[in-house]
Amino acid sequence: MLNKFFYRIFKEHFSLSETLAIYLNLFANLIIFGILGYILFKIFRYVGKKTIHKMAAKTSTSFDDMLIKNKAFLSLSRIVILIIVFNSLKGILVDFPHLLLYAERIINIGIIFSIIWFLKSILLSIKDFLRTIDAFKDKPLESYVQIFMVVFWIIGIILSFSVLTGKPLIRFLTALGAFSAVLLLIFKDTILGFVSSIQVAVNDTVRIGDWITMEKYGADGDVVEINLTSVIIRNFDNTISSIPTYYLTSDSFKNWRTMNTSGGRRIKRSILIKINSIHFLTHEDIERFKKIELISDYIEKSSKEVKKYNEENNVDKSVILNGRNLTNFGSFRIYLDKYIENHPKINQDMLLMSRQLEPTPNGIPLEIYAFSREKNWVDYERVMANIFDHILASVKYFDLEVFQNPSSIDINNLKETQKSE
Repeated sequence: MLNKFFYRIFKEHFSLSETLAIYLNLFANLIIFGILGYILFKIFRYVGKKTIHKMAAKTSTSFDDMLIKNKAFLSLSRIVILIIVFNSLKGILVDFPHLLLYAERIINIGIIFSIIWFLKSILLSIKDFLRTIDAFKDKPLESYVQIFMVVFWIIGIILSFSVLTGKPLIRFLTALGAFSAVLLLIFKDTILGFVSSIQVAVNDTVRIGDWITMEKYGADGDVVEINLTSVIIRNFDNTISSIPTYYLTSDSFKNWRTMNTSGGRRIKRSILIKINSIHFLTHEDIERFKKIELISDYIEKSSKEVKKYNEENNVDKSVILNGRNLTNFGSFRIYLDKYIENHPKINQDMLLMSRQLEPTPNGIPLEIYAFSREKNWVDYERVMANIFDHILASVKYFDLEVFQNPSSIDINNLKETQKSE
């Protein structure tokens, strides 16, 4: 027999003792078998790689390419080699039956873990393939891969302990039931993450690529990955935030996806108008405002209505406060309404208005509420900036003033003015 080849050489040609010849025969067999196994593995891997690459190049599907990328065939080759090793152990350890049992157990454990790695490669390939389908591009597939891997590893560890100790599998399952409370504690985050991943997927609250904001954790950016334990967010300052997945169901967050799919992005910003710059319009003011194209019709119509009302009610207009009057602030608000309604970057089908908010110690807030057609951050900011550039520049035409805290230059100018007086 081949497994006794070196034994006969050591025994017959070198006249070694029985025990020494047996140990040297084992050592030589292990070396030869290791070399042959390594060569076989390399041949199997090389031939398989060449053959599989040619087959993958001829097929129209990309799934086989992903199997190659995730080294599924390499994992399969390990399983084959380990099976060959297992079947050869009886011949190699023929003189060591007490070692044969332990060697078979170790190889069996190696086969179990190789199968798990092979299944991992299959799952990763399925995940990558599903990513090429539009319906799955924004789904948390990593979470499902990880939960399957957790299950596979638990099964693999249980089987390994059963093989290593030679105890029936049912005993370990019974002990696992008694140990379940500890396991639940150990895998608490994993279980919570898995449940949250399912809730997120079913309720469609977060997708990969969504812009979300979680101020509590300083996260404000795009979701790049959702896995079993964490949500990875690339913030707009190019930092990375990692948030436990179950926080998506236990804490509040803001998802901007609906804004991106809606008709516009909201503009909600105000400027402060000085209260003492607000006044009633005089006849000269009305005539001047009629020249402003956007509100000329409004001023013409409103001034006539006010004049008619005052005449019908015999209002004493020697005091401008009496009766009805137009104001520069009200006219300015009408002007802004007309300006926004005619702005090409504002969605006219959505709510838009200028409104007066509650007065503050710094003045009256005049707020613009509208929706920009441009939803991209850069373009949106430019649209809003252009609108408020125009507002700030047009305030003075209505004899209004924007509140601004005095600077040191303003104070010095005031002092210089007082000195000169």
